[in-house]
Amino acid sequence: MSVMAGGPTGAEQAGRLPLQRGQDAQLTGTALSGQPLADPTQSDSEGSRPDAALTESPPAFGAVPSPPTSVGTPLAAASFAGSMLDGAAIDETVIEPDLDGVARGVARVEAHVGGESAAGAESFEEVLAAREREALEQRYREAAEAGDAAAASLLGALLLRRGDLEAAEPYLRRAAAAGLRAGANNLGVLLHQRGHRDEAGTWWREAAVAGSAPAAHALGLHLRDRGDESAAEYWLLQAAEQGHTGGAYALGDLLEHRQDAVRAERWFRTAAEVGHREAAYRLGRLREGARDAAGAEPWYRQAAARSHTAASLRLGHLLEARGEREEAARWYRQAAQAGEARAACALGFLLRDQGDAVGAADWWREAAEAGDGAAANALGALHDEWGETEMAQQWYRSALDAGDHNGAFNLGLMAAARGHEAMAEQWYRRAAYAGHREASNALAVMLLQRGDTPGAEPWFCKAAEAGSVDAAYNLGILHAERGELHSAQEWYARAAAGGHADAALQLGVAKERRGDLGAAAARYRLAADGGSVEGAFRLAVLLERCEDETGGRGEDPERWYRKAAEAGHGRAQVRIGVRAAERGETEEAERWYRAAAEGGSRSGAFNLGLLLAREGGESEALRWYTLAAEAGHGRAALRLALVAARRGELREARVWCVRAAELGPASVTERAERLLEALSAELSA
Repeated sequence: MSVMAGGPTGAEQAGRLPLQRGQDAQLTGTALSGQPLADPTQSDSEGSRPDAALTESPPAFGAVPSPPTSVGTPLAAASFAGSMLDGAAIDETVIEPDLDGVARGVARVEAHVGGESAAGAESFEEVLAAREREALEQRYREAAEAGDAAAASLLGALLLRRGDLEAAEPYLRRAAAAGLRAGANNLGVLLHQRGHRDEAGTWWREAAVAGSAPAAHALGLHLRDRGDESAAEYWLLQAAEQGHTGGAYALGDLLEHRQDAVRAERWFRTAAEVGHREAAYRLGRLREGARDAAGAEPWYRQAAARSHTAASLRLGHLLEARGEREEAARWYRQAAQAGEARAACALGFLLRDQGDAVGAADWWREAAEAGDGAAANALGALHDEWGETEMAQQWYRSALDAGDHNGAFNLGLMAAARGHEAMAEQWYRRAAYAGHREASNALAVMLLQRGDTPGAEPWFCKAAEAGSVDAAYNLGILHAERGELHSAQEWYARAAAGGHADAALQLGVAKERRGDLGAAAARYRLAADGGSVEGAFRLAVLLERCEDETGGRGEDPERWYRKAAEAGHGRAQVRIGVRAAERGETEEAERWYRAAAEGGSRSGAFNLGLLLAREGGESEALRWYTLAAEAGHGRAALRLALVAARRGELREARVWCVRAAELGPASVTERAERLLEALSAELSA
């Protein structure tokens, strides 16, 4: 099926129609019907230039009178506007030029402007074209006044293009009444522009029944706007199947609205394949919605190459998502320079991520000044980061004025960071009442910290129902503190399903307490993958327990210990040190013990002391024993007591014995008490 490409919505493509050579029109005895031009609405709503403007030669639906008695050059196609219907196209005939008449006109103009320089060439062409238009219009008028319906149709189309609706109407009515479908279609266009939509629909129907694809298209859109979607689909299908690009696009649009994605895609594809950029964009959106980014990309590229800003933006998103930032920036920039504020905003984020904060600010400012709330928020955050508080507040307020309630939330965060709780609460409430889920959660936290649990809980619920995983986790904590463990587990599960690592950790702890180690390990793994250091450590402990029970079979826990240790988890650092020491890797063990000890781990300090003492560094070992004992490590206190007793420092040894007995555990307490008895006897001797 061939599909016609058209011009901008509701208007014929501006510019001159090309001169076309064809069969000489017979002066007498031959019927000549008004031949319709391509429907100008066959391009998208942004008015992209068509690839071609093809015409058809449909039969008239009534008797056709004789043609005009003379012919001339085709008209220069001035664009017309004013039709609110997306699809009304003027039909007219492109007539074989009268070459002898043109030559005579050229001679006369040359005589008039002879001797002018090359600078007068443009004026010469304009004068020539004007004379041709005047001559052709006069011939049409004379023939029309003589009763020639075809000439009346052509003259009416000419006047309609010019915008002279009052003068065009009687000629088009005469042509339509004579059965010329081009006249009927054009009369529909005129009546629609004048607000007589019902009568316009009547004439479009007559032309469409006679086989006019532009009229079928216009009638389909007219019926769609009246709510008769079934009838609209029928006529748009008639237009599309005759190769009408605008009809194919409009049919796809209607079918997508009716959630018939398969058929919508077919007709969008039909229109897109002949260059309809809006159809290409819509086809790309359908493929992307079906999670087929690879299938969407070529259609976005086709539309973006024809300056479709939304397609450029979506193409940029696809490219950025797969790491092709340089090309993504190029498409963002193209859309941004065409006035797409969202693209300017996206380009700003891309530049910021590349370290160009100043360049990002420039694009964000351009987007924000065009009303993009996200860009205004980003500018606010940037100025806040730079310490420019007043400027940050100004942009956050601009975001709020643009309808982006992130502005109110960010103003609340700024106020809270500066200790202005009353002001922070006001901003949080403003955003929360507008449905901002994180503001609802922040407000609830503020009320909870104030001791207003009854006031906090509804806001946690509102935020959680809106999808805030933090709020769901906080509700889990609230219910757990009240002993409502079942409800707590439900909220933790909800938060964990949304990727909340600490919620998954809490679920793992509950499973482990009930002895369901497999389920516990699964929850700990989710927590660890989500960034929970404690989750990684607890998973490693479970895996090590399984390792001991199975004789070394199963997953190696060291990976998870190391992940937690590298994130600063003290107990994980001690465990890696112990495992390294067991393998005889003294330096590795010392490194991890020292890291744990310096991070405040008393077990790390004690183990480091043991390792250093074994290697002959007793003085440094005593320092780490002391730090561990002062932090409450019983074995470290007992070790210090033994060292002091060996050195004869009995009173100091007695002090550390008492401390060790207090700290425990039971085995340490027992040994400390025996040592204390011996020291007491020695001291009393």
